[in-house]
Amino acid sequence: MARIHVVVGSLRRDSFNRKLAEGLVKLGPPGCDFSFAEIGDLPLYNQDDDDNPAEAVKRLKGEIKAADGVLFVTPEYNRSVPGVLKNAIDHASRPYGQSAWKDKPAGVIGASIGAIGSALAQQHLRHMLAYLDMPTLGQPEAFIHVKDGLFDDDGGIGKDSREFLQGWMDAYVAWVKKHSGKA
Repeated sequence: MARIHVVVGSLRRDSFNRKLAEGLVKLGPPGCDFSFAEIGDLPLYNQDDDDNPAEAVKRLKGEIKAADGVLFVTPEYNRSVPGVLKNAIDHASRPYGQSAWKDKPAGVIGASIGAIGSALAQQHLRHMLAYLDMPTLGQPEAFIHVKDGLFDDDGGIGKDSREFLQGWMDAYVAWVKKHSGKA
């Protein structure tokens, strides 16, 4: 069984990216266990706290370490990742040499009402993940433009996008299995 931890870079209650993440999980194959990270309760990263991290930080690092892969679903804020996502990345990568992210196979996807569907945020995130030594799925890329029909009435992926996103999800799960030894 592949354990995949999902990190959504938005705290908004009706976040398109939260809905996308929940829809993608429904497309996950049997034998995958998905869990969602809580990042809204993390304090702002401060290196002075590295020796005595908050309980929320310990929880996040433990969840990531227990996962076989990490799926990042991010909106784009000001042509980059949201601050809350960057904060979570910083917390789980510190102190230096004790990163929870290292060697975790990553997937990067995101949705936006804009036509480029979070492309720049995804590119910035990929740069960070490369530094964190996370093997990251390169293809297929998915820059999701939010429009009517993206989600169905049950919160799943709508019929017009289901085939494409099923293919993306299948490729990501295969990536996790390949890099985590779960194949």
